[in-house]
Amino acid sequence: MRFAGKGTPLVQADLLAALDRLGLDPTADLPALEAVLAVESRGFGFLPDRRPKVLFERHIFHRETSGRFAAVAPDLSAKTGGGYVGGAGEYDRLARALALCRDAGLGEEPALRSASWGLGQVMGFNAQVSGYASAADMVRRMCESEAAQLAGMAGFIRSEGLDARLRTRDWAGFARRYNGSNYWKHQYDVRLKAAFERFAGGVSRDFRTRAAQGALLYLGHNPGEPDGILGQNTRRAIAAFRHAEGLGRGETLDDAIHAAIMKKAGLG
Repeated sequence: MRFAGKGTPLVQADLLAALDRLGLDPTADLPALEAVLAVESRGFGFLPDRRPKVLFERHIFHRETSGRFAAVAPDLSAKTGGGYVGGAGEYDRLARALALCRDAGLGEEPALRSASWGLGQVMGFNAQVSGYASAADMVRRMCESEAAQLAGMAGFIRSEGLDARLRTRDWAGFARRYNGSNYWKHQYDVRLKAAFERFAGGVSRDFRTRAAQGALLYLGHNPGEPDGILGQNTRRAIAAFRHAEGLGRGETLDDAIHAAIMKKAGLG
């Protein structure tokens, strides 16, 4: 399976569609949804190479394969979680798990089910309750756009009744089901509450800027994590893009530069 797709960033309409699907208020509950995205994936669903962000869970792989690979690959199959390397390195772990499964005649599903994917870090084993035919189906769609990643996250939240937890700001109740019973070890509830208060307090993301940041990330100009805020790193990335494309000096994201960035990244 190819994991790199177009990597189309979110637009505001995608968030509103997710809120509507969950029966949440588009104004009052938007910061709650944004808080989940910020905590799960730092607010952007793709790596610079356009592969969805992924985290391979060795204890899930152990469960999905009945521990048959624990002796030959204890870093990939164990009763306890851990062994993370982060970033693109998680795909190296996934690739090894996929190879083990293929060689054993198990297909790709056990390995794909053992990783969390994209904006909402939805586990592969939750693919069907999230609205997909299989983990492979979910992954294929999530490779194309953040909209698909958000739709999968919304599907999982709805299937578990977690929309009610978001509505009442029950962060511990949400984290317990979304992140597992050990959520408190990583302070998921504390981090969700803090992120919600930040967004509810007026921090907002401009999705036009965020899309350009995603494009600049794909083009190798390092704008920082796409957050919709035109900060110093993004301004430097715009200046680097302009220099590389012979578009003169400047750091502003006017309409012409925005269009040029998106076109160069194949997103225009």
